[in-house]
Amino acid sequence: MTPSVMRPPAGFSLCWILFPALLSLGLIVTAASTRPAAADPMLAGFDYPYEVHYFEFTSQQLPLKMAYLDVAPEGRANGDTVVLLHGKNFCAATWEGTIAALTRAGYRVIAPDQVGFCKSSKPEHYQYSFQQLAANTRALLEAEGVANPIVLGHSTGGMLAFRYALMYPHNTKVLAAVNPIGLEDWKAKGVPMATIDELYQAELKTTADSIRGYERTTYYAGNWAPAYDRWVDMLASMYEGEGGRLFAWSQALTSDMIFCQPVVYEFGNITVPTLLLIGEQDTTAIGKNRASAAPGVQRLGNYKELGPLTAASIKGSVLVTFPQAGHAPQIQDPERFNAALVSNLATLREQPAAR
Repeated sequence: MTPSVMRPPAGFSLCWILFPALLSLGLIVTAASTRPAAADPMLAGFDYPYEVHYFEFTSQQLPLKMAYLDVAPEGRANGDTVVLLHGKNFCAATWEGTIAALTRAGYRVIAPDQVGFCKSSKPEHYQYSFQQLAANTRALLEAEGVANPIVLGHSTGGMLAFRYALMYPHNTKVLAAVNPIGLEDWKAKGVPMATIDELYQAELKTTADSIRGYERTTYYAGNWAPAYDRWVDMLASMYEGEGGRLFAWSQALTSDMIFCQPVVYEFGNITVPTLLLIGEQDTTAIGKNRASAAPGVQRLGNYKELGPLTAASIKGSVLVTFPQAGHAPQIQDPERFNAALVSNLATLREQPAAR
């Protein structure tokens, strides 16, 4: 990789977002959107809560850009940097409440949009892997002079955070994961495989209404708040127009990556101090729609059970549960989530790794 950091002039904003493959995540109901989102695969019309920077690098012989937020601590800095890794249907912007809480607590925060998502490059031909995304993230952090970050991932970003800690255990101060997917191996539980072409065709059917319906039942335990519509519109806009076909393709590729690269078997190898934050009403499971028609499939996406099982598999980990929250407790219950996050990080950042 040949890295460089590019910071655009004030007021400049490029965009791309990530709110993807609801169908490939499992449960999308396709319906005509009553309020079509404006076509905006680069999120040019969607403002992020903080200034967007761009990291230019070369990967797989392609010149790429990663958008990222780099937010300084408020008041007295505590010397640590928290790296926030977004989920598949989220992006750096959706961390806005968590960023505010962390910077108030003295942390520097870096929140990238991964390649294929949000405001970052969406190459048509790219071999997605969690190893590659972790390496891309590490290159960004090296360019920014961050050597030993606290790594916090949500959903698919949780899978990436696990992989990052496994690849760079001596350069990860604390590992934290919010409702990470990949706490079970869906294929081993009987979920049928799907080809990338099949995943792509499913992605093309995504609408704002299908996103909202999926998230209401899976992410928010049957509840909905008007504030969530902002993130629905953000995601839906990326599927619109001709540019949306490339976004749908990248989501199909990353859905295949998630399904085919389980990390659950390696939890026992994690040596970094670990914090798990779990909304117990979550029912997210990749391929759940395919599983419903397959015989012998075991129960999927039961986070009330998966949280404790994962905590038992990672030596010395701390488990915090949110009994009434679904897939995104940082959005659904931000006050309680941020308080638990900040207090537990204050303890874990002083804890030595179990090497």
